[in-house]
Amino acid sequence: MKIAQIVGARPQFVKLAPLSRLVRARHTEVIIHSGQHYDIQMNDVFFRDMQIPAPDHDLRIGSGGQGVQTGEILAALEPILREEMPDWVIIYGDTNTTLAGALAASKMGLKTAHVEAGLRSFNRAMPEEINRVVADHVSDLLLCPTPAAMENARREGLAEKTRLVGDIMTDALKLGLEIAQGSSDALEELALQPGDFYLLTLHRPYNVDDPQSLNHILTGLDGMGKTVVFPVHPRTRNVLAELQIDVFKNIRFVEPLSYLDFLGLMGAAKMVLTDSGGIQKEAYILGKPCVTLRSETEWIETVESGWNLLLPVDSASFPGVIAGFTPPAARPELFGSDVAARILEILENA
Repeated sequence: MKIAQIVGARPQFVKLAPLSRLVRARHTEVIIHSGQHYDIQMNDVFFRDMQIPAPDHDLRIGSGGQGVQTGEILAALEPILREEMPDWVIIYGDTNTTLAGALAASKMGLKTAHVEAGLRSFNRAMPEEINRVVADHVSDLLLCPTPAAMENARREGLAEKTRLVGDIMTDALKLGLEIAQGSSDALEELALQPGDFYLLTLHRPYNVDDPQSLNHILTGLDGMGKTVVFPVHPRTRNVLAELQIDVFKNIRFVEPLSYLDFLGLMGAAKMVLTDSGGIQKEAYILGKPCVTLRSETEWIETVESGWNLLLPVDSASFPGVIAGFTPPAARPELFGSDVAARILEILENA
């Protein structure tokens, strides 16, 4: 069987790693990288650190507006898929690469499987929400991470093509931690002590594209008096240039980290502060309290468990409730295990 895997952004590289290992051992794999994330720390380093083979096709699309980027990826994918003609096309998550891959494959009549299907934030102002909804509706097989995702798909009339497989990030984190043992020295390089800092990630346009909004967030977090380590996403660098960041005494602005270094910091942090869907889940799997700087989440189970606190940055509670946020002792297994093996078994028997 020939399986094409389409990726283009950091979270997709990580999720690809455990499934790629199994596919390569038993089938022919074709990795197609759109180039949506083109920064060296968000591209080559992830493939190297997670021991993923070099892409068979690198589209090198780069940045662009939502429509332009999606259109360019779609146009570039069609001739490659026509050349390869895989038995299955696998797409991941909710990026423009996901949407373009789903559209290209479905228009060509190629069987498409969507990993991380059924997730919904119910916020149509997020481009990611549009991407995941469309991808689910045109894909042939929806590989859902949780019962809630299965229910979302059912409500949209997609139940017949859904399968509950668990979340592939459980496999990816296990693999990443195994590789990272003894190889990451990020704590030492940044002179950090375990449990003595918060780890912050921001990339949502409504949080980082407006200098006033970003300044509001950073001012609030700086005022907590606790060290906040902030690896700065490439899209945020230019906005930071408009702010007087030297006034922030407790925020450590650092370059984007390799995946293994980031895992090491997340494992050592007192708490994770983020607007990323994927990092909310990673924090839960690693047993780290998480404060999500949004009003909604795709991972409602983590909120219901008490381990993830939704905190819109324009609320009166920001940032005051952060310091006192303490999750319960119990942390149910929400996301399964051996997910990559389950996915491949389903593909082989479909």
